[in-house]
Amino acid sequence: MEKIHSLTGMMDLIGHKTSKDDIAHRIFYTEEILRDIFESYSISEIRTPALESSSLFKRSVGDASDIVNKQLYTFLDKNEKSITLRPEGTASVIRSVIEKKIDNDTHKLWYIGPMWRYERPQKGRYRQFNQAGVEILGYSEGLAELEIVSIICSINKALGIEKPILKINHLGNNETKQNFCKALEDFLIPFSSKLDTKDLERLNKNPLRVLDSKNSDTQAILKDGPKIIDYLSDNAINILNTIKDTYSNDCDIEIDHSLVRGLDYYTGFVFEAVSSSLGAQDAYLGGGRYDELCKQLGGKSLPAIGLAIGIERLASLANTYKDNKTMVSFIILSSNIEQKAYKIAHNLRSLNDSINIDVQLSDGSLKSKLRRANKDNAAYALIIGEDELKSKKIIVKPLLDENSEQVILSLEEIDSFIKKLK
Repeated sequence: MEKIHSLTGMMDLIGHKTSKDDIAHRIFYTEEILRDIFESYSISEIRTPALESSSLFKRSVGDASDIVNKQLYTFLDKNEKSITLRPEGTASVIRSVIEKKIDNDTHKLWYIGPMWRYERPQKGRYRQFNQAGVEILGYSEGLAELEIVSIICSINKALGIEKPILKINHLGNNETKQNFCKALEDFLIPFSSKLDTKDLERLNKNPLRVLDSKNSDTQAILKDGPKIIDYLSDNAINILNTIKDTYSNDCDIEIDHSLVRGLDYYTGFVFEAVSSSLGAQDAYLGGGRYDELCKQLGGKSLPAIGLAIGIERLASLANTYKDNKTMVSFIILSSNIEQKAYKIAHNLRSLNDSINIDVQLSDGSLKSKLRRANKDNAAYALIIGEDELKSKKIIVKPLLDENSEQVILSLEEIDSFIKKLK
């Protein structure tokens, strides 16, 4: 019989604590840290469906983007309706805000969940990947930008990201954007014969997208082209300078006027955090302001700014990774006492929520169970047999400290021992 394998670009995550370098365990730890940070900023969680109407992403992300043109997982459902696995989180959040009729108020929302893009699998990025995001809605330019960058600095610090670089830019208001795009289009048209097919398509649909080209010949042409800084208002430039001045001690911030991001809905401040450890595709988070998206999707005019984080990429960069909880292995030596022993283990779990107690359910010798406890990085083994149960005692065997001797404690002493563990 033919073996069934996972699809190309998909990855299973099994949270077995066999190694501190296990990618699944690192991802779960990173997600916990992010949740704690988001909650510390008083941001509320939102969960949206994995499946959305295809039109949502075509209208929001933009039909000139690579995501819409090449990377969507789109198919017809049983009612012949075109549906798409979400490639990013922002559009779904805004769709939800409009649908719930709460697009006339301020909101701070965060999400974590799987996304799908049909692209070439690469380091820290798969066709199904996990993304976390923050959307700050209803706040005009200024403090919201400072809040977003503050969150980024908190993430970098909490996870010990080494030498992070935050690239920032401003795309201007609608008038600025139109004037710059016209100037860019006029400049590039004489070079049409030297542009590849992809960049020609970008030039016709959205000239701003050409700035995001990975073609070296195109980038060489752009060096002599118009610069968006020459079209920005004093307010836009002030936002960039304020962010750099405020957070220069927390992060290496670069103003990069070629940065446009890969989605069409951005309208003002944009940013991207990069690390040389990730290779050519070096961004691990990014985002920006998108004041027109809510109205574009049929809602009210709602200023907004967002942050999206690639969980796998971020987890691979984390240097503060650790187990927050002490692991304790509970070993039962006789099937005759399983029920009573398990009740003891159950009661011990309620005494300290900063530890994990793993009751070994399988049969086997004490030696084999201790071997499993060591494999699971348990700090202690609690061992109980028929004799121990009769005398209301448990053997405590340290597993991480070779110089510590095992001891026999009464049930009351065990309670006190468990309560003190960190």
